[in-house]
Amino acid sequence: MLLEVNNIEVVYNDIIQVLRGVSLNVQKGSIVALLGTNGAGKTTTLRAVSGLLKPENGYIRDGYICFKNKDITNLLGTEIVKQGAVMVPEGRRVFKHLTVDENIRAGSVTRKDGFRQIKADHQRMYEYFPRLGRITNRLAGYCSGGEQQMIAIGRALMAKPEMLMLDEPSLGLAPLLVKEIFKQIQLINMELDTTILVVEQNARIALDISDYAYIMESGKIVLEGPSLDLQKNPDVKEFYMGITQGGARKSFKEVKSYKRRKRWM
Repeated sequence: MLLEVNNIEVVYNDIIQVLRGVSLNVQKGSIVALLGTNGAGKTTTLRAVSGLLKPENGYIRDGYICFKNKDITNLLGTEIVKQGAVMVPEGRRVFKHLTVDENIRAGSVTRKDGFRQIKADHQRMYEYFPRLGRITNRLAGYCSGGEQQMIAIGRALMAKPEMLMLDEPSLGLAPLLVKEIFKQIQLINMELDTTILVVEQNARIALDISDYAYIMESGKIVLEGPSLDLQKNPDVKEFYMGITQGGARKSFKEVKSYKRRKRWM
């Protein structure tokens, strides 16, 4: 197992509990999706794994996280990057005053495996994202949202991570761009054997590309399974994919209440 998250509780400012016993596993070489609505705890889970809780006054109060059989619970983000786990945060966060090429090169700053290999990997990023190859000298701040997302992913890959974590890569992007980016994510997973943990609200596309998925609500995992199985699950279809039999979409709260009443009838 590449990543094991075991029953973690995350607290912010010593009083606000966000995660309430979250457990998940990520197999090496797989794509795992973490789904749920806003406020479910998805991003906090990624921050816990990537060591980015402390800047937000958060910490893991209980449970543990292991990466490559090493305990990384509450390690700083810089240490976790050295272990081989890199996160692309929501909102891209590119270096806006650097060019596209300078942004991508920045991802290799901690590498020590030689100029030739770094140069080859640098060129490969443009093969995965050819539209970036046409704008290498453009300032990243003047790039579109989709281009900035590609820059952020390319920069992260230049660190040669064993596991890439993506937080809402489709956020604010046009459908065609979302398809293009997720197609490349699959290709990166297959060709580079990079394990991917992706947080997404777009359940349709996340389930299409992933091997396994977890669904979160209110800081807990409420459902998990192979992505193909979850695509067929009627509750997942209705609440996360917008597919209903009658056309009228109920709220999740209404249906849970109905099911509780049904059990007691």
